[in-house]
Amino acid sequence: MAFSWPSALRLAVGAALLTAAGVALFTLPVEKILKDFLLWIKENLGAWGPLVLALAYIPLTVLAVPASILTLGGGYLFGLPVGFVADSIGATIGATAAFLLGRTVRMNDNTLIRKLHVVTDNKCTAQEPVAD
Repeated sequence: MAFSWPSALRLAVGAALLTAAGVALFTLPVEKILKDFLLWIKENLGAWGPLVLALAYIPLTVLAVPASILTLGGGYLFGLPVGFVADSIGATIGATAAFLLGRTVRMNDNTLIRKLHVVTDNKCTAQEPVAD
């Protein structure tokens, strides 16, 4: 594989994003932030609370943040039926968004798929032949 500046730049940006996400995960008080958010929903939003909870669930699902605090908090604040529906709708829309984001970001020329195809001894069912 030949060295190219665009691929090196993509690798450097990816490594920087992973490092930043790792540092944020271990240094930010995510649990306290989510608990404060739930208290804010309870005290300020009233009937709009389940909708805001569902909307808040979407980016948490896309970013793969453990949302157990929001799940339990939604059930506690709004009762089991309303909290369950709000959490389920938010998680479903978030999973759909993560899937669509992954499909959009994937490599256009299927380079990774071709490499996996070669590694697995051509046992995959590919639409096009593998070029080395």
